[in-house]
Amino acid sequence: MTQKHTPVSNDPTNIGKSSLIILAVTYWLYFGQLGVLVPYLGIFLDGRGFSSAEIGELFAIITLARILGPGLWAGVADKTGNAIGVMRLGCLLTVLTFSSVLYFTSFWGLTLSFGLMMMFWTAVLPQLEVITMNSVSKTNVTYGQIRLWGSVGFICLTVMVGKALDIFSTETPVIVSLGVLVLLFVSTLFINAPPEKVTESHAIGSIWGFVKQKPFAVFIFASACLQISFGAFYGFFALYMRDLGYSGQQTGIFIALGVLAEVGVFIIARRLISRFGVWNLLFASLALTALRWYFMAAFADYFAVIVLTQLIHALSFGLTHAVSVHFIHQFLPKAFQSRGQAVYISIAFGLGGACGNYMAGQQWAQGTNAYETFITAAIFALLGALSLLLCSRKSLDKPPQPV
Repeated sequence: MTQKHTPVSNDPTNIGKSSLIILAVTYWLYFGQLGVLVPYLGIFLDGRGFSSAEIGELFAIITLARILGPGLWAGVADKTGNAIGVMRLGCLLTVLTFSSVLYFTSFWGLTLSFGLMMMFWTAVLPQLEVITMNSVSKTNVTYGQIRLWGSVGFICLTVMVGKALDIFSTETPVIVSLGVLVLLFVSTLFINAPPEKVTESHAIGSIWGFVKQKPFAVFIFASACLQISFGAFYGFFALYMRDLGYSGQQTGIFIALGVLAEVGVFIIARRLISRFGVWNLLFASLALTALRWYFMAAFADYFAVIVLTQLIHALSFGLTHAVSVHFIHQFLPKAFQSRGQAVYISIAFGLGGACGNYMAGQQWAQGTNAYETFITAAIFALLGALSLLLCSRKSLDKPPQPV
């Protein structure tokens, strides 16, 4: 008796549909967790009785993990060719280390918990991006259609937790974050991604030969200045809004508005880059970010001004991120693009972010120096914009000279 075999469909849009849904859910949870913790960690720490200086120091220390983490985990993934395994391990270790926040009460205990959590957390997104790009390449679905759900998750959980803070205690962000992290780990167990082949890329020269060229060096400096300026916003925006009399729900809506505007810019970023170029868009974004922080310092008690400053977030983060990824991709040879991205994340977001968090914490003084703190942020954003004058427009829009 001959056994009848059902032919397997080779239609990629059919094969990958469930996997793409899982990826979208994973993005929703990943960025949803950021929507809980990033805006409201200051609220949690303030509720635990920490001073603004201690909050800034803690933010700075845990941000330093972003200097070492990306390169470390990228190296492991490259050598093993097992991106999904690295991502699952990162999620599991993130859950385990983050859960200790519920038991520690001292400054250094919480710093250790958040620092280790951030170190393992940096293993997740780069691998998720690689898996997603490989998955959508075999379908009619675009990367943006999957990544969009991350922003949706950020918006949903930011608004929900903001409302919850009006009802429950300041421990709420940590409790919700732990639940979301557990679900995130579970979602990675359902992602199907075959191991990548381990390949060795050979290229002439070194990444540092490109990094030291003036266009890239100026780009990194401007990016670091931008992240330094964000220290006040990331560390103290929610506390600032509370001190000005805005409710937790209003704060959540403000933050969600910024992310929504950011999504809109992501959709049209490619066309903007093609029309205006890297230099013009970076300069305009940094200059308007400086204006954003000035408005935050001087006119934050006006509801309409807060709405305006959050709309500028589309440029401060969304457009600058899209332009930066484009610049690194076109400036560096393919063999150096991953390492160029690691340099960008480590210096701009890691070192720059840590400096910004520390400086903002030292200035904030329980909110009494809010004006001075945001003015300092405006100065750094303006410094980043002016630094672009050190190189020509064309130098940021064309490949570098060979090294």
